[in-house]
Amino acid sequence: MVDVFALAPAIALFPLFAFGIALFLGSKMPKGGALAGIAATGGSLLLSLWMVVELAGGNGPYHEELYTFVGGVEGEGVTLTFGLLIDPLSALMLVIVSLISFLVHVFSLGYMNDEGETGLPRYYAGLGLFTFSMLAFVYSDNLLMAFMFFELVGLCSYLLIGFWFRERAPASAAKKAFLVTRFGDYFFLIGVVAIFATFGTTAFAGEESFVTAAEAVLGGEGEMNTFLGLGNQAWITVLGLLVLGGVIGKSAQFPLHTWLPDAMEGPTPVSALIHAATMVAAGVYLVARMYGFYALSPTALGIIALIGGFTAFVAATMALVKQELKQVLAYSTISQYGYMMLALGGGGYVAGVFHLTTHAVFKALLFLGAGSVIIAMHHNENMW
Repeated sequence: MVDVFALAPAIALFPLFAFGIALFLGSKMPKGGALAGIAATGGSLLLSLWMVVELAGGNGPYHEELYTFVGGVEGEGVTLTFGLLIDPLSALMLVIVSLISFLVHVFSLGYMNDEGETGLPRYYAGLGLFTFSMLAFVYSDNLLMAFMFFELVGLCSYLLIGFWFRERAPASAAKKAFLVTRFGDYFFLIGVVAIFATFGTTAFAGEESFVTAAEAVLGGEGEMNTFLGLGNQAWITVLGLLVLGGVIGKSAQFPLHTWLPDAMEGPTPVSALIHAATMVAAGVYLVARMYGFYALSPTALGIIALIGGFTAFVAATMALVKQELKQVLAYSTISQYGYMMLALGGGGYVAGVFHLTTHAVFKALLFLGAGSVIIAMHHNENMW
């Protein structure tokens, strides 16, 4: 019998192979490498669905260490592990990412190829790398590995938003997205280092995870290193808020939301992928992944709820005065992710994750439908 979990690395590797094929052979292939991307994301989707079936049948969760790095000399130093974690949350997100990416690849055949766009191998290579980065981020088993792919997701968004780099607006929008999200990622990086310095691990799950260590400390059964003269509870809150900085940037929450409306300068299929399943979803997914840690700090949860609720209201209000179709959808995305943050901050873990799933489906369909409307209207996006 085939051990489906042993095939888990292939979920992310399929799009990576499609990236290589499109980049090096796309100019010699029909459709500029689109067919390789469709096949790769289709394979990832099937494997992801298989994972969900196995987990629903009572098998798993599955954890595998792929690589161990030992630094220092004579046994003095740090040990970092990199591996995969397949549990209900990551399996659900794997299905979402691979499904939306598959649909975007198929839609691009009509939107990009039939419109006679140039640079298609570069476009499909970017989609492949984008999908690989997000899938690898989703089943990363520790915070450091997640941060690495979190950054790669941001790089891919820069490349795809600026696909029409010869035009001023897309190039400027790509730079803005990259720089604004980097600001939040500085706090995320500090948070990763601080968590490792505090607990000696960045693992998400298991007896050796930083979540378990934090629970033990607050329960009076362990010790941890704190800094700045703060107590255990206050320091855990600070750690959670540092990581939250990266979440606010990627998920376009106030005040780092300004990059997302400008990102509509990229191709419409890219907008669908960014809004529904990859870059913007990454931040909310990270909060859900670390929810056991955030639950230890009512203050951190309250701040998450406050930011989410305020963002949801402000973004929805701003959408009322926008005239371009994709701009309205962009502010809708900001608002909807604010609702997810509000749900998670208010203790509604299931509600937040459920809305993350439903939003991925309807927002992808909205953007792909908007692309069809824009083409039918000869690229006139004015709704009025």
